[in-house]
Amino acid sequence: MSKFDVLDQLVEEGNGYLLTAAALDHGVSKKTLANYVEARGLARAAHGVYMAEDAWKDEYYLLSARNSKVVFSHESALYLYTLMDREPSVTTVTVPKNYNSTHIAKQGIRVIHTKPEWYDMGITLVKTSFGNEVPVYDRERTLCDIIRTKKDVEIQTFQTAVREYMSSREKNLVNLMRYAKTLGVEDEVRTYTEVML
Repeated sequence: MSKFDVLDQLVEEGNGYLLTAAALDHGVSKKTLANYVEARGLARAAHGVYMAEDAWKDEYYLLSARNSKVVFSHESALYLYTLMDREPSVTTVTVPKNYNSTHIAKQGIRVIHTKPEWYDMGITLVKTSFGNEVPVYDRERTLCDIIRTKKDVEIQTFQTAVREYMSSREKNLVNLMRYAKTLGVEDEVRTYTEVML
């Protein structure tokens, strides 16, 4: 298999995206990568990220590819889980407390800093509407985060999220209560579960 074949396969597996890091991991030199990008007419979507002409621009995936510590959270996570009926006006991500996120905030993205010991709790991968996997907090962590910051969430969005989660077959109440205890919202979560179930 030639290096171009390897790169073709990476683009296909990446839904039209090619990451420099993935190419290098597969033994492709930067020179070969540059030749490939030019020969195939790929566009530079971001630093270290190339995009085929026929690929859909996926802002969530691009943000994730450029920032390895970003985890989609709050309303953005609700949207990815379809626990919200419209796309949020502002993308929200969570990063560790000590992470320098100035460059992300300058893009108009809401950045939440969390304690390092809470950062990994509930991270999973979810496909965007374009089929690309991005890191996002699971439903239970997201619900706890929404409850913790409910004064900053539109009431309709909050009510829809809680109602949709509680009626979902995919809910995990054991995890929900474990996260709620860790995040300090156990009483509020218990109240919502008793009312909604």
